[in-house]
Amino acid sequence: MAKIEKTDAEWRAQLSDLAFKVTRKHGTERAGSHEDFPKEAGTYKCVCCAAPLFDQATKFESGTGWPSFYAPIDTEMVGEKTDRSFFMKRTEVHCNQCEAHLGHVFPDGPQPTGLRYCINGVALAFEPED
Repeated sequence: MAKIEKTDAEWRAQLSDLAFKVTRKHGTERAGSHEDFPKEAGTYKCVCCAAPLFDQATKFESGTGWPSFYAPIDTEMVGEKTDRSFFMKRTEVHCNQCEAHLGHVFPDGPQPTGLRYCINGVALAFEPED
């Protein structure tokens, strides 16, 4: 996979202020900001580079206020690293193509994976299935 690299100025020109803060500066959007996510079949893509990350079929209601998925479309597209901010140890997830911060993954999700990818909605762009 070809890595996408841009300067902060290039990302700022492409993204909203909140999307830049979340994806490029590891921010977090307010819980409940994206309750209006589509319910139809489709793909959630990285808002920065359009890499396909999550399928609507793996989305579930976690009650956290952030979009949650139990698996990415392709584990090679979603990278992980340890996040020790806010006096916690969590696993951060990012787009492997452009390094956009997406959110975190937790081991308290539904089967079949038992994982909960808790994703900032502003980091995603939905593409309906044709």
